[in-house]
Amino acid sequence: MAEFRMPSLGADMETGTITEWLVKPGDTIAKGDPIAVIDTDKATIEVESFHSGVVTGLLVGLDQRVPVGTPLAVITEAAQPPSRTEPGPIATPPTPEAPPPATPSAGVPPSPVLSPLVRHLAAEQGVDLAAVPGTGPGGKVTRADVIRATPPAQGHPPRDGREAALAARLKASPLARRLASELGVDLATVTPTGRTGAIRAQDVRHAATGRTGTIHSQDVRRAATGPTPEPRPSPPDAAERRNGARQATMRQAIARAMSRSKREIPHYYLTQTTDMSTALAWLRDRNRDLPVSRRILPAAVLLKATALAASEVPELNGFWTDDRFVPGEAVHLGVAISLRGGGLIAPALHDAARLGLADLMAGMKDLVLRARGGRLRGTEMTEATITATNLGEQGVESVHGVIYPPQVALAGFGRITERPWAVNGLLGVRPLVTVTLAADHRATDGYTGARFLTAVDRLLNHPEEL
Repeated sequence: MAEFRMPSLGADMETGTITEWLVKPGDTIAKGDPIAVIDTDKATIEVESFHSGVVTGLLVGLDQRVPVGTPLAVITEAAQPPSRTEPGPIATPPTPEAPPPATPSAGVPPSPVLSPLVRHLAAEQGVDLAAVPGTGPGGKVTRADVIRATPPAQGHPPRDGREAALAARLKASPLARRLASELGVDLATVTPTGRTGAIRAQDVRHAATGRTGTIHSQDVRRAATGPTPEPRPSPPDAAERRNGARQATMRQAIARAMSRSKREIPHYYLTQTTDMSTALAWLRDRNRDLPVSRRILPAAVLLKATALAASEVPELNGFWTDDRFVPGEAVHLGVAISLRGGGLIAPALHDAARLGLADLMAGMKDLVLRARGGRLRGTEMTEATITATNLGEQGVESVHGVIYPPQVALAGFGRITERPWAVNGLLGVRPLVTVTLAADHRATDGYTGARFLTAVDRLLNHPEEL
């Protein structure tokens, strides 16, 4: 028997609140399955189980705030059949009459189902999983697939209260939900094309086009920009008060983490200016024949160079724990993301050094969307081994960051700007970027940091290596 406890989803996390249970007593789960949605001071995070077995009890109710380490659920290891230890005659038991196998719909092969939430939802709605085509990775059946396969309640319109509640569980970006509301599209009828089975804005537009034959331009403009806002009442409403309280709580959490960092970590800083002309020319050639949605941004090139440099200089990729450096098993690159309502989080882009540029770009977009939509996973908030921050879009030319404990390094990038630059004795104007490194002097010294910045510079001047 094992206990699922309130996890620590960051060095500054002290308490958390269960906002949604994704399992119920009696569900069989595997290690890594999502088990609950937890609200922290910074974000709403979907956390995975550390154990496999059967959920035998939920110990904490919804909206109950508890400290890190509090038992939340009990998971009992599934019973295993006894093994034979001595040779002997094998009795052949009578063969029970097997029930006829479920017959899937013609032409629809059975799809793998990994999530207990999907199994629970299918059983609740009476959906035959063998007949549901999966749209998730590897043909996995997603919640959206089950909801689309759920027949409307008899005697009710397709979007009665129950169907509306089911549609609310669909994975969709905030923009896609807003478009669906403005264009009158039922999300349960939309086929998702997102990497994780999520509905994107273009999926909603395609669904609307298929229903009406055209989308009026004024509807698209209204859906993209939102309805005309009504004059705000002078006293703040409940939602505004909640948002204000959440922002204040997030600032307090950031203040605790950064105060700890500056109090405990002896920072040292290094700066280097890198010529981006080769990288930008290579990027233009690569993007020339690609659709806009698949083009690579310079930010992805900077992140990939950071990840590869961290793999070359592993002394900067890991954690300072128990008065010693513990190297990371892979380069899980924390990406600093500013939230629309204020605040900052840095979820991990897993195994970033091994990702191709296209996959890294897609992963970066996905992280930003889910971070701002409040649907990150627990491993993304706890496993970053080094962090990169890019403030170039804000016009900042250089950034000297604060290390997020227990990490030991943070790379910063400023705006790519054209400045005079001498090459082989000739003065010209080149696109330059200032790269900075903040590192923990307990784990490394300036020589190691200089090796890291030299690796970043080399990679950006030889983008074919990325």
